[in-house]
Amino acid sequence: MKIVTWNINGVRARIGNLTHWLTESAPDIVCLQEIKTVDEQFPRAEIEALGYNVETNGQKSFNGVAILSRLPFDEVNRGLPGDDADDHARFIEGVFSTDQGALRVASLYLPNGNPVEDERKFSYKLAWMARLERWAEERLRLEEALVLAGDYNVIPEPADARFPENWLGDALFQPQTRQAFRRLKNLGFTEAVRSVTDSAGVYTFWDYQAGAWQKNNGIRIDHLLLSPEAANRFSSASVEKHVRAWEKPSDHVPVAIELSLQPA
Repeated sequence: MKIVTWNINGVRARIGNLTHWLTESAPDIVCLQEIKTVDEQFPRAEIEALGYNVETNGQKSFNGVAILSRLPFDEVNRGLPGDDADDHARFIEGVFSTDQGALRVASLYLPNGNPVEDERKFSYKLAWMARLERWAEERLRLEEALVLAGDYNVIPEPADARFPENWLGDALFQPQTRQAFRRLKNLGFTEAVRSVTDSAGVYTFWDYQAGAWQKNNGIRIDHLLLSPEAANRFSSASVEKHVRAWEKPSDHVPVAIELSLQPA
């Protein structure tokens, strides 16, 4: 079973690339971030025509997450618990039936947190990560296959940036941000890409500015975290870097994993 996360950076602007990629890559479950549209305007017909079920948690012009799945949804949960005042569309969880029991997949779009000097924005980022940690701890008690997939807006280590020195003042690379990510992982998650390679130069985002793509000036901020039950079924991870070279690309690329699971 192929599960992919991709910050699409505007699904309506990128629908041609998305449908082409769905046909080419043939994923089973896709977690999208930054769909940047309300649920009613999500281009579901084009995606459903390719055999996918669609669930969204949209927001006008900003944020927004979705899950596309060849498997039927058994359950859908929208919004990360813990702050009733938070109206940002950053979280959706789907539950599916497999030959090994329940599979839970969450599509996450963590706050950027910049500028760090803006106490409100950076505090919101850290508070959101703390809420995610509490939620994940509860989910792990279910002892089910769980995949937390998304744009974490976290550069975990210096090897995850071409020029880490350029990110020292950025919210994505602050010690508090990286510590929060480690705390989440240390609950018992396997970080998929880093479990198969420790090489530098593996990136998932290249800015549109200053020729970042052409110079391979990238960072790795899109991650998939696997519960022990999912990690036991994990076989491979890959970054579909070629998509960044397409016309009108997102500034992120798909990150894929394979799990040895079958639909029930």
